[in-house]
Amino acid sequence: MSIEGAGQHELKTQRLSPIHAEACHQLDRLCRPRGWDLRQWHQDLEAQDIEGPGRCVLGVLRGSELVAVASGWLILDELQILLVLVHPAQRRIGLARMVLSELMREGHERGASGATLEVAASNTAALGLYGSLGFRSTGRRRGYYRDGQDALIQWCQLQGTTG
Repeated sequence: MSIEGAGQHELKTQRLSPIHAEACHQLDRLCRPRGWDLRQWHQDLEAQDIEGPGRCVLGVLRGSELVAVASGWLILDELQILLVLVHPAQRRIGLARMVLSELMREGHERGASGATLEVAASNTAALGLYGSLGFRSTGRRRGYYRDGQDALIQWCQLQGTTG
């Protein structure tokens, strides 16, 4: 999937590989105060090669710059979405929808009938996006995050192409 903005480099969604670990780590540090370390990014990206279709890490690149990432794994017939990151200067222009929709499409193609994720109960922007993609809250994990925030467990039935 790719889109082009006026006067901007083309945006391209692609499967990431271990060569993208440093860029993923840098993006994670911009987005989350306590994100994954570089070793965790290497492991996540290498798992795609080892586990094959059960793992998927997708990125959105603007030219050569990584501006968004989504990671998930397929457990039986369920896509577990681990994270969605968008560069702070690139938010609110559809990149999260772009990379998440592609991850959900790939999960469905690989046999997932549903997708699940956890999201901070206070993250209204993410809740709005997930709701627009068909996610609904099905539970709550009290004090799930390091800062004590609750996580909402969300579920979505996958049906063909999303987005």
